[in-house]
Amino acid sequence: MTRHLLEVVDLTAAEVRAVLELAARPPEVLGRPLEGQGAALLFEKPSARTRHSTEMAVVQLGGHPIYTRDEEVGLDSRESVEDVTRVLQGYHRVLAARVYEHEKLTRMAKVADVPVVNLLSDRAHPLQALADALTMEQVLGGPLSGRLVAYVGDYNNVARSLAEVCLLLGATVRFACPHGYQWDDAERERLQALGDVTMTGRPAEAVAGADFVHTDTWVSMGQEADAQIRKQAFEGFTVDDALMDLAAPDARFLHCLPAYRGLEVAAEVIDGPRSVVFQQGHNRLHAARAAIAFLLGIRP
Repeated sequence: MTRHLLEVVDLTAAEVRAVLELAARPPEVLGRPLEGQGAALLFEKPSARTRHSTEMAVVQLGGHPIYTRDEEVGLDSRESVEDVTRVLQGYHRVLAARVYEHEKLTRMAKVADVPVVNLLSDRAHPLQALADALTMEQVLGGPLSGRLVAYVGDYNNVARSLAEVCLLLGATVRFACPHGYQWDDAERERLQALGDVTMTGRPAEAVAGADFVHTDTWVSMGQEADAQIRKQAFEGFTVDDALMDLAAPDARFLHCLPAYRGLEVAAEVIDGPRSVVFQQGHNRLHAARAAIAFLLGIRP
């Protein structure tokens, strides 16, 4: 059966652990499962980290990545998602897409006979979450189980995927999100079925004693029209030194980037000694390589 990675929870806890083990290994150990084969990388939304990390992941697995912008394909404008998928799978061993609507990915997966990988959607960002988990376990020098992970900001795709991977690995998750930008009841119940996760409107409460503190931009791509409203709603949610001082003494700060200093994070935090954001960014490559290899049948 063809495996897809649209959300972190498409993997079991044991499979997440297997992907992280693959990510920690040198590229040559994984072999070249894409030797002589292509990988289609479809981008409705541009990205620096996602494009570079995924292209290089495919190269390190022996394949040839082909980066394609939406204006070249036109998902559901020039051609249907299903038609594009059926054609491209005849050329490629892997299809990966960065889209606005998650529903496009689910439609791709329904008709695809090759693995479909979510490079980001409005619902999920699984490769980012895997890179986050890899980074935190590198910092710890061991498993994330039993640790406290805090997230301050918008309950968005990044937050959702981060919670999933942390809960599957046995960590506790504490969210601090302003009113109007929190989870709904269905989402709360879904995540609480995975493990220990709570939501508060007070950043200090979520961060207290945390081993790791995460945040993300308050205004994601496509939300620019609401920028001023969002900045007002998130006032008091900046991760600064005072907030970090409430975390564990050796706590580390993470951000998926791009970051906006003075808004969601203070410069002294993201550019300071507690920040591991660039290690986290580099791990996007290792997470992508490992996830693709896993979907192709490589196991640690």
